[in-house]
Amino acid sequence: MADLAARVRDHFTRERWINIGLQIGALVLALVLTTVILVAAGAPPLSAYWQIIKGAVGSVTGFSNVLVAWVPLLLAASGVLVTFAAGLWNIGVEGQIVFGAVLTTWVMRLMQDTAMSPALVIIIALIAGMVGGALWAALAGVLKTFGGVNEIFGGLGLNYVAAALTLWLIFGPWKRPGIGSMSGTEPFPDKLALPTIAGLRLSPWSLGLGILAVIIVYILLERTYFGLKLKATGASNRAAFLLGVPTWQYGLVAFLACGALAGLAGAVQVTAVYHRLIPSISSGYGYLGLMIGMLIAYRAAWVAPIALFFAALNIGSIQLPIVLKLDSTLSGVLQGALVLFVVLVEGARQRYLRRAGLKPGGA
Repeated sequence: MADLAARVRDHFTRERWINIGLQIGALVLALVLTTVILVAAGAPPLSAYWQIIKGAVGSVTGFSNVLVAWVPLLLAASGVLVTFAAGLWNIGVEGQIVFGAVLTTWVMRLMQDTAMSPALVIIIALIAGMVGGALWAALAGVLKTFGGVNEIFGGLGLNYVAAALTLWLIFGPWKRPGIGSMSGTEPFPDKLALPTIAGLRLSPWSLGLGILAVIIVYILLERTYFGLKLKATGASNRAAFLLGVPTWQYGLVAFLACGALAGLAGAVQVTAVYHRLIPSISSGYGYLGLMIGMLIAYRAAWVAPIALFFAALNIGSIQLPIVLKLDSTLSGVLQGALVLFVVLVEGARQRYLRRAGLKPGGA
């Protein structure tokens, strides 16, 4: 018995170190590719990377801006993990962020001139954002469940509809008095903004919501029977159904949960960051959340640190055009390369473990 326990322990230890080594290798390969691109463009790689680090953590203001970007990323990536667990590719998370922001703006416009407490207005607006995101996600879920439309195509279509709806509102019914501006709708009064730390753009309330969402999703997926059944549905829809799991209902619930978190991200963008509806209110956080989900191989425990890394890349890259006259999209190249190599390395990992007689699994 002791010998068997030792063999099992060695099995998991070996697989864990293989996983860690391959993931580090993916990061190195992504950095090598980005470095080659920088050299080809005639830019100093070390200076570029240093400026990214300096822009992200070189000052209190810079790091607070990283945390501002971290919050919607936490919410989007956490929601994506719920649909990933159910075997669903919720590409429509970007549109769910946008529609959550739209519904938040609508509620705040209706209630901003009432005698209601500002705190209550903000709470109702945040809930409205969650409802908006959930409804938009439910459309993709219904199209898949009852219409046979793949969630990838349904989600992409709904993303474009949400973006078009936002532009119509900004340049139409909600346009600023006398003008139609890409700067967005008329800003809301300061009293209807989530409180921020003095001198910074960071709201402790929005930060708390993001962290709470990660904790809830982790507990849901890793510590509950609901999460176990959700994963069973994702692993094999037919097998889960034969074992008594109501698979299509679980799929719809996964869409609703993801949409609610994405809608909350949109609501935070309105109430804590921009204080109005703007055309690019989602800032690409939905697609970035999908990348994070793939990068961490759907493990909820890794959402917070990896999302923080991506947020730091986004904010730090702002220094590139200012100091080195480089395009700030370099961070996007690094992010995309990182996910690409992680996916490739994951395939190599699976093949190696099978050949070595080890069962492929998570780290």
